[in-house]
Amino acid sequence: MSEVRAQLNNLRIAPRKVRAVVGLIKGKDVLTALAQLDNFVRKSSRPIKKLVDSAIANAENNFNMIKENLYVKEIVVNEGVKLKRFRAKGFGRAALIQKKTSHIVLTLGERKAGLRMERKAKTKKEEVESTTRAIKGNEDKKPEVKREIGMKGNMLGNLGKKIFQRKAI
Repeated sequence: MSEVRAQLNNLRIAPRKVRAVVGLIKGKDVLTALAQLDNFVRKSSRPIKKLVDSAIANAENNFNMIKENLYVKEIVVNEGVKLKRFRAKGFGRAALIQKKTSHIVLTLGERKAGLRMERKAKTKKEEVESTTRAIKGNEDKKPEVKREIGMKGNMLGNLGKKIFQRKAI
């Protein structure tokens, strides 16, 4: 079975908080996992959803895998670097504050091995035509100038500018 990996480094959320969300999607189908993450109200669910989307895009574009055939095979949350800060305490003392980060490694697997989608190969002629269209499209475009008919500015004229100036005259 082939696997697809994606990773997210230095997420500024503590690993303990991320693991609470990760446990929810481990072993589930990709579509089910995305639906779960959409409806889960935690700060770490949004970056994990983006990571799953990235892994799906890798699978589809690089390996021609089918989205419906993928599942979350493994997802590991490790501790990243700690940002060390100090907070003032009483009697001139200082207390250490550790702002923790997380490293997340996601592995997607296939339910049925070898199931691939077929890509239509472009012919040489189609590639040349698409590039020439793109080049011509960029040259032909001119910036559009919008012209308004009727009264310009506000109804008060310059009175609004005088009233709302930052400095007095």
